[in-house]
Amino acid sequence: MANIRTKRVWDPHESADGARFLVDGRWPPGVRHDSLRIVLWVRDAAPGRKLMKWFRRNPDQWPAFKEKYFGELDGNPSGWEPIARQARLGTVTLIYSMRDRRHNNATALAEYLSARVSGG
Repeated sequence: MANIRTKRVWDPHESADGARFLVDGRWPPGVRHDSLRIVLWVRDAAPGRKLMKWFRRNPDQWPAFKEKYFGELDGNPSGWEPIARQARLGTVTLIYSMRDRRHNNATALAEYLSARVSGG
């Protein structure tokens, strides 16, 4: 079973994080590049700009956001495959900058990847 975690960019790095991937489409404002200790910035795993703009205006539409985002991910496996490969080897932490810790692109992506890495 895959161990895929999520953390905000401002949360401290821990050795238990394993391989860290930034999964936002834009670099987080005010964050130095060397401070995140990431393996890779995977912009292609982030939701499209239109979808993110829609979700920020409709945060209560979490199930609809996930459905649309998963559709985007289905159409672009090369965007998330580097993370899935690493998750098959060990712990992965998806780094994101949204304020909401439960309803954000990294949480949705972790759910999506867990199903694929586990063979679902």
